[in-house]
Amino acid sequence: MTEPRITVYTPESSLASPGVMIRDMFRDLAAGRELAWRLAVRDTSAQYRQAYLGILWAFIMPLTNTVTWVFLSQAGIVTVGDTALPYPAYVFSGTILWSILMDALNAPLAQTNGARAMLAKLNFPREALLLAGIYKVLFNSAIKVTLLIAALLLFGINPGFGLLWFPLGILSLILVGTAIGLLITPVGMLYTDVGRILSLMMQFLMYLTPVVFPMPKEGWPAALFQINPLTPLILTARDWLTGLSPAYLEYFLVVNGAAIFLLLLAWVAYRLAMPILIERMSA
Repeated sequence: MTEPRITVYTPESSLASPGVMIRDMFRDLAAGRELAWRLAVRDTSAQYRQAYLGILWAFIMPLTNTVTWVFLSQAGIVTVGDTALPYPAYVFSGTILWSILMDALNAPLAQTNGARAMLAKLNFPREALLLAGIYKVLFNSAIKVTLLIAALLLFGINPGFGLLWFPLGILSLILVGTAIGLLITPVGMLYTDVGRILSLMMQFLMYLTPVVFPMPKEGWPAALFQINPLTPLILTARDWLTGLSPAYLEYFLVVNGAAIFLLLLAWVAYRLAMPILIERMSA
């Protein structure tokens, strides 16, 4: 018979013993897997069961955005430069990839906010909430990518062998989105304005990323696109998906390395902040 695990709470900060803290982090991550799966299945089922169009909403929003930008381009209202792909395929793939990034970015705060009642009453591994969010993002991403590949085939675009690398592009979007979202979660739990401000900032940042516009050739817009760390993520994932040779692979690897470090840092901050946040919620 397995003995129950005993947790001893002390007034000392977890940072006083970094090795113990890191060990506990990964132990709680493993312990929360089953709960995370159950939460993800429950939330995903409720999400699509309560919508008449169900999973089609994963397709409708990017399609609407694509139709809008294609109309603006063809009507001459917005001038768009040359793209290596047909412009509808360029916009549709970009908006799908961006929506996956945004899903991952919003997941940590949404999951933690949605579990306020559980956090105030039950003691369970908080990492289960983060894992549940990642599971949901992976499920929704699989639906979006399937629809995206089907749409590209209709455009006559054959991904080729680059499709084998494409899952790495999706995982990188989820990694970066989760790292940023987890970093702002403690503050977002205290101030609801944070989530709204972040959505506005990301909407603006989308236009500085090759989602609906191609990379500028020169001038300050080109510099902004170049230094944007989201640029290599979108470009590399799109290049792999459409059979093109990735031109920003080294930058892509650097951004992902930095995202891993940021994710670990945000995870530590999340663990340190959660007892304080739970105490405030319970007051």
